[in-house]
Amino acid sequence: MERAVVVGAGLIGTSIALALREHGVEVALADRDPAVVRLAEDLGAGTALSPEGPVRPADIAVIAAPPQAIPAVLRSAQNRGLAHVYTDAASVKHSVVTEAARLGCDLATFVPGHPMGGSEKQGPSAARADLFLGRSWALCPTGKADAGAVAVVTELARLCGADPITLDAEEHDRAVALVSHAPHVAAAAVAARLLGGDARALALAGQGVRDVTRIAGGDPDLWVEILRHNARPVADVLAGVAHDLAGTAAALRTDGTRPEDMTGPLRDLLARGREGRDRIPGKHGGARTPEYAVLPVVIPDEPGALARLFAAAEDAGVNIEDVRIDHSPGLPVGVAQLSVRPDSLQQLSRALAAGGWSVHP
Repeated sequence: MERAVVVGAGLIGTSIALALREHGVEVALADRDPAVVRLAEDLGAGTALSPEGPVRPADIAVIAAPPQAIPAVLRSAQNRGLAHVYTDAASVKHSVVTEAARLGCDLATFVPGHPMGGSEKQGPSAARADLFLGRSWALCPTGKADAGAVAVVTELARLCGADPITLDAEEHDRAVALVSHAPHVAAAAVAARLLGGDARALALAGQGVRDVTRIAGGDPDLWVEILRHNARPVADVLAGVAHDLAGTAAALRTDGTRPEDMTGPLRDLLARGREGRDRIPGKHGGARTPEYAVLPVVIPDEPGALARLFAAAEDAGVNIEDVRIDHSPGLPVGVAQLSVRPDSLQQLSRALAAGGWSVHP
């Protein structure tokens, strides 16, 4: 792949452009907001697309726009001859494909796609070249898609560091309802309860509630569009969640004369929740890795502290599999929770303690 056009220079579009630029791909950028294009250019994501279009068609055009806008943008891009192959990055597929067909788009050169990476932040300033590294990238070619077009979009996903997975549009929408859209609504429901908490209650907020509500920070207008275009599959998942929560609430309201009336339903939901979590693929998309050992290390809240900690782990010959930082409100320190393989825990603990780190195995 040598040349690409990215239409929509927000978080997703700019991240795709940055990833392609790292592989030497020439990228032209377009967006209805010229200021967004200028910022993406300054970040090194590419150069602004000429109003007349490219001198010759690009290898691929990526449309990174809201779901409702994609079919019309696709038709316009194909009419202009922006590229030989077209794809999109919307998180819903069935409604996009249906409307694209209705508008008479060329489905032979259009391969719907969805990179499974993102952030609660928006805009090109939040973009990263590694946003899709190690993530799945759904490809949903229609029955009319040309094999060569599918190959080009597959190459795009791999250049961005993602793992392409092919499935049809309706299967995709059911899948993302389960693993993305319904969880976002559930996170928003939990976060909305915090509006009723006073300052003393919120001061007790720890990492657990932060983890559960992180994705609730997304743009409400964007998510209304996403949910509207995938309404029935999301509603089906939420109905199941609501059933579980209603049963749990009823169990908690029992008067306690029969403890089994409370503990049975609670244990059932918590056990099924743990089993469901364990089904999520682990590192590199394989089977879930056995639980890592976690080593808490106190770090100062100052520039370079985390880099020094990682360098010390490298010197000890231990790979950090994952990391989480718990901040201490009002204090100039935090706690880095380092996840390592259990057989490396003592080795890392001794090495860091010898290096002057405050370690708490």
